[in-house]
Amino acid sequence: MTERNELVARLGRAAALSLFAGTVGGAAVLAGQAIAARNRQYAQPELGLALRATVGRAGAPPLRLVLLGDSSALGVGVEHFEETIGGQLAHLLAEGPAGRLVHLSSVGVSGSRSTDLATQVARALLGERPDVAVILVGANDATALARPGDAAAYLGSAVRRLREAHVEVVVGTCPDLGAVRAVDAPLRQVLAWSGRRIARAQTSAVLNAGGGVVDLATETGPVFRADAGTLCHDGYHPSADGYRVWAHALLPAVEAAATVATRHH
Repeated sequence: MTERNELVARLGRAAALSLFAGTVGGAAVLAGQAIAARNRQYAQPELGLALRATVGRAGAPPLRLVLLGDSSALGVGVEHFEETIGGQLAHLLAEGPAGRLVHLSSVGVSGSRSTDLATQVARALLGERPDVAVILVGANDATALARPGDAAAYLGSAVRRLREAHVEVVVGTCPDLGAVRAVDAPLRQVLAWSGRRIARAQTSAVLNAGGGVVDLATETGPVFRADAGTLCHDGYHPSADGYRVWAHALLPAVEAAATVATRHH
């Protein structure tokens, strides 16, 4: 794209966002809410949470599962390993029909955007190769109003590198940011709009790269909007119940990926 076309595109996006802001309450309101949102106290990663754990009975079929992405991949917002999305997924896989022995690890970093995935993929592929990778990313891209195509390209590249290393990949796309309670309307609607754009771009990029997709906003957004208990004390990160909702949404795709990975052993 030429520099002039790039400028026109940016101005178009800015104009659309300004029009939206004017419709729902004004740019000044949005600016004030953005400052307030940045100054809130948010949950921080619990240093005691295990980044590596084994779940299941000895002798069960082994499965190496790695999580990549942002704070979701770490379980920010909860205090115990069993409450994190990784811990809950591992227990569901261990207790499911296949009864797997899950070797779980996470290379996610709180605050990560799609641009940070390259480093995480390199870490995930160190040592023994994982069977299945679950990537949870997009919320920070959306809150930064990143260009969906750019964010999706970085994600697609990460998925492609993992697939080339014979790792099955499942991506949970950007969740429904319209469900967060740490941010008031109209800023919440802007973030929800940004998140939907990111999620659509993610879906296309991941499928083109050979990964599987779970649309977290569509599948779990209504639950998060209806039940404040799905968010932790900061009104932004999921609670144990919220991570449970996500884990159950991801489970069918992760189980299918694990089955494929097992056949390839």
